[in-house]
Parts: sequence; C-alpha cells; structure tokens
Amino acid sequence: MSNGLGKVLFTEDEIARRIAEVAIEIDSDYKGKELVVISILKGSIFFLTDLTRRLTTPLKIDFLAIGVPKGDTAQTRVVSFIKDLDIDILGRHVLLVEDVVGTGLTLGYIRQHLELCRPASLKICTLLDNSSERLLNIPIAYRCFEMPDQFVVGYGLDHDENYRNLPYIAAYTRKK
Repeated sequence: MSNGLGKVLFTEDEIARRIAEVAIEIDSDYKGKELVVISILKGSIFFLTDLTRRLTTPLKIDFLAIGVPKGDTAQTRVVSFIKDLDIDILGRHVLLVEDVVGTGLTLGYIRQHLELCRPASLKICTLLDNSSERLLNIPIAYRCFEMPDQFVVGYGLDHDENYRNLPYIAAYTRKK
C-alpha cells in the first residue's frame, strides 16, 4: 500500500473481546482492593481507556511520560521522566499499563522507579508482548496479544505520530 499500511493483524472486535477477558482477570485478582492504574504516555492511552472502562474494581488513574530531552544527540540519548506521578503509590496496589513490551529495558527502568515508591504490589499489563525481543526478564501479569515480528500501527501505536487513531492494529512498512 502506498501509505505504508499493511494487513490488519488485530481487528477492533478482537481487541475489544480480548480486553474484556483481561479485565475479568484483573477484577478477579484485585477483588476487594483499590487499584492505581498507571499508563505510559502516549501509546497506551486507547488501551488504558478501554481497559479501565471494563474494570469494576475501584481505581485511580495516573500517567508517566518518558523521553529524551530536546537537544540530546544520538550519542548522548538518555531516557528520563518527562512527567512523573501525581498520585502517591506508597502501600497501594499498582497496575502499570503499557502498549508494547519489547526488550524490557525501558520497562525495567520504569518498574525500578515505581518500586522505589514502595507500592503494596506492582503488576504489568500490556496490549502487545514482543517476548522474542526480550533482553530483560520482566514479569508480565496480563497480556492481550503476542506481538508479531513486524512494525505495527493503530490503536494508539504510531509512526511519526500518525495512525494512533486507527481502531485496529495493522502492519506498517516504513518508507525508505
């Protein structure tokens, strides 16, 4: 396709159905507890919205944003927090919602940061798990789909900030 979009890998209905199943698991695991759901901006925002609307567990929502400060060169690129939590998670049950878990290196950095806040528990929920790329062993409590070995867009995932609004996840071929 001329715009780079390829085959639809996960349809809107498949995504909705799987999120409903994962929400049931989460509700079961957190029965009688309050949950703080933390999303990493921007890619997981659609997933977070649909997931939390399905949960019956009482919850609060907060956001983290990470990135490379403007002006950093390729040689000095250091990932840091652009936005930290507003909610104190000390002694609280935390569910970290992520769009894609790949190597685990960035997620390990985020997880370590959150563990320093001493939550009662910390679990990870991801839309896509690319376990074949994993370099750091990160326990994933909830996963919707195993990620195919290709670049994907849609449902919050982007290429140069485009395609996030697609209601499905599709393969994408980057233009040379």
